[in-house]
Amino acid sequence: MKGEHVKNIGLVVLGILCAATGLKSFLLSSHFIDGGVTGISMLLAQIMGVPLALLLLVINLPFLALGYRQIGRGFALKSAAAIGGLSITVALVPFPDITPDLLLTAVFGGLFIGAGIGLAMRGGAVLDGTEIAALLISKHSPLLKVSDVILLLNVFIFGAAAFFLGTQAALYSILTYVAASKALDFLLNGLEQYTGVTIVSEHSEAIRQTITQELGRGVTIYQGKRGYGKRGEQQEARDIVFTVVTRLELPQLRTTVRRIDPHAFLIQQSIDDAEGGMVKKRPLH
Repeated sequence: MKGEHVKNIGLVVLGILCAATGLKSFLLSSHFIDGGVTGISMLLAQIMGVPLALLLLVINLPFLALGYRQIGRGFALKSAAAIGGLSITVALVPFPDITPDLLLTAVFGGLFIGAGIGLAMRGGAVLDGTEIAALLISKHSPLLKVSDVILLLNVFIFGAAAFFLGTQAALYSILTYVAASKALDFLLNGLEQYTGVTIVSEHSEAIRQTITQELGRGVTIYQGKRGYGKRGEQQEARDIVFTVVTRLELPQLRTTVRRIDPHAFLIQQSIDDAEGGMVKKRPLH
């Protein structure tokens, strides 16, 4: 447990340095902003002349309080320390201005900020309170998902950026946000994003053997019954095969299943993360 604790602290510290690099080495000199609470802080800093380090801390405080009440004390304290560390780093640590090129500034500034937020989340903390707010709003509003709340918030932020900073700066800021989102997604989900596949077939045993022996993947078998179909009501028992593969392995799995049973029924569902079991492909001999 001690080694895991040290690892989490290292991830948060690395995340702080990455996010601070994106802010001070790229975005601030070009007056671009990001989305979320960080974007609000950057926008207000440019409009009001208040130090960004102070705004990052102050604007995130209400969201940290919500996280304390809804998620837990440990999460809130770690996130408060992470955001405080980011504020101190932005205020006191000098960073070089990397490039005057606007496109490179937008893309790489976003990549560094997204990587920083993702590393901090890997370490069990957040550098931006947007996700906390979106999660809580979606819980109390069945019509809104977390992604919907974040989208609406960012539409407002970039609309305000277009009004106060100009259209060009707002468009580059949107590019920054897209780059940050991609970097965050990669850090959280990785290249091997998993897909769960449910297979209903009369040849379930042959499919099971092929998946385990040829593809090197684990499977779960659970029993079901045929319901209504073209041939009317059925009560015939069926073994249903479930497996988890990466998106790179998905085409091979689909081809293999279709070769065994062209009429097999396949259901695919995205999985953000998977742990335990035979998630990693076992070597075949």
